[in-house]
Amino acid sequence: MHPPMAKDPIAEVQKNWRRHGWVSAAAPAATVTAIMRTQQILLGRAQEILKPFDLTFARYEVISLLSFSREKRMPMNKASRLLQVHPTSITNAVDRLEAAGLVERQPHDSDRRAILLVLTPEGKRTAEQATEVLNAELFEQTGFTPEEIEDLNRILANFRERAGDFTR
Repeated sequence: MHPPMAKDPIAEVQKNWRRHGWVSAAAPAATVTAIMRTQQILLGRAQEILKPFDLTFARYEVISLLSFSREKRMPMNKASRLLQVHPTSITNAVDRLEAAGLVERQPHDSDRRAILLVLTPEGKRTAEQATEVLNAELFEQTGFTPEEIEDLNRILANFRERAGDFTR
C-alpha cells in the first residue's frame, strides 16, 4: 500500500477526457476506471486475508460454492457456470485445490463425460475458517456504508442484468 495521493487520479481522468473534447465519455470513463480500481482494492484485501489459508480468492470461491451445496459436491461444469468463469480457469483452480487436499475429482454417477468436484473434510474446514475471517475482516468492513452497499448492489445488479449476466 502506498500513501494516499494528493489528487484523485480518477477525477483527473475525467478532466483529461473533457479537456480532449470527449465530454460525453468523460463521466462514464471515470466510472469504469473507478469500478476497476475498487475491484483491485477489494481483491487485494481478500488475497491478503486468504494468504494464511494458501488460497486465492478464485480458489476460495470454489470451496465456498461446494461448502454451500447440499452434498458438498457438484459437477465441474456447473461450478464453472455458477462462478461465471471459463472452464480453463476452474480447471486451474481445482488442480491447486486438489493438490492441497481440499477437493477431489470423482467420476459422475450417471454421466461418464462429467467430473464431480467433491469437498474434502479439510476443504470444508478451510472454507469455514476462511469465510469467518473474510466476514470479519472484509465483508463486514468494506468501507461502504449500509446505504451505499444497498445502492451499489441494486446498481450493479441492474447493470449485470442489462449486460446479459442473468434474467430476473
